[in-house]
Amino acid sequence: MSQKTSRNTLLLVLGVVLVSFNLRPSITAVGPLIPMIREELGLSNAWAGFLTTLPLVTFATFSIFSAAIGRKLGNARAIFLGMLIIGIGTVIRVAGGSWLLFLGTGLTGVGIVIGNVLLIPFIKTTMPHKIGLMTSIYTTGMTLLAAVASGVSIPLATIFNLGWRGSLLSWIGLIVIGLLVWLPQIGKKKMPVAKSFTETTSVQVWKSKLGWQVSLFMGIQSFIFFSLITWLPDLLITRGFSPSEAGWIIMGIQVIGLAGAFTAPLIAVKFKDQVGLGAVLGLAYIIGFSAFFAYSETLLYVGLTLVGFCLGSSISLAYTLIGLRTMSDATTSSLSGMSQSIGYFLAAVGPLLVGILFDLFGNWDLFIWLMILASAIFLFLATKVGRPLKI
Repeated sequence: MSQKTSRNTLLLVLGVVLVSFNLRPSITAVGPLIPMIREELGLSNAWAGFLTTLPLVTFATFSIFSAAIGRKLGNARAIFLGMLIIGIGTVIRVAGGSWLLFLGTGLTGVGIVIGNVLLIPFIKTTMPHKIGLMTSIYTTGMTLLAAVASGVSIPLATIFNLGWRGSLLSWIGLIVIGLLVWLPQIGKKKMPVAKSFTETTSVQVWKSKLGWQVSLFMGIQSFIFFSLITWLPDLLITRGFSPSEAGWIIMGIQVIGLAGAFTAPLIAVKFKDQVGLGAVLGLAYIIGFSAFFAYSETLLYVGLTLVGFCLGSSISLAYTLIGLRTMSDATTSSLSGMSQSIGYFLAAVGPLLVGILFDLFGNWDLFIWLMILASAIFLFLATKVGRPLKI
């Protein structure tokens, strides 16, 4: 391998890492800050839940168009555009009252979904023989920074006296670095996709039973993740933890998830089917969430550890399955857009539903039961999407 090739490969991998770093902090940093945002802006629990739901709605809506944006601009340029939109949204949402908060949050969701949808086919096109490893790197990067954002958001707001606005705005620096490192990728020649072939592939994906199963699998794991990240801090506070401690616990379970995020794709690509891997994760979810009912801190931490590992593993497995269940790059882009559109429409229900349930009943046990039910659905879908079929 020549020195130039090695340098280009290094920049490519570093670019993927930095893009992945920016695809979660603008969401996961919000959960621990919700009590502060709710108090300053006078939001109800339902509206506070919608603050996390809104990016998911934009994920679901713009996933449909992301593949087309990638075909028009090229995946690399489209990903750069997505990063730029995340940065603009990050600034807007801390610039004023509640309407700017929701507008900026929606924009960050638009930018994130472009990266979410297009990074998978970008990896499959540029490094087709390293899809397992690069998916591991990509999802581990997302999980790592999601964890860091959850853990440091309260200290940034309180210890460093930045307030919730300064805490959310602090992520703009990482976005700028990501844009600069990604610049070499946008100068490369766009790889065109024949329109007729793409359209045919898209129709096949939306009519595919397997396509719908993969999409629902993506949705249920996202439902679990975003519901938990949004409302676990409040649950922990009712158990006697401080807001800062709750934020560190959220960070901790996502750090634990790093091991799962990295290893799940590597394990998945080594086997003909992934049913066993998915089933183990589903059962671990159920056991972990059941431990939340215990008021013993030891059992609670055991449950949090299990759930944290599953959070990282399940998102990695979902992204890996998009590549494994498709025959061509065009189909991968179409399935990625479809699964994230349908999947995030389902995920968007989670934080909002939990907020409404708590407003109505004031009982956090309902939140735990909802997570157990979602885990059972995850287990069932894992037995379907793990089969060695292709679209």
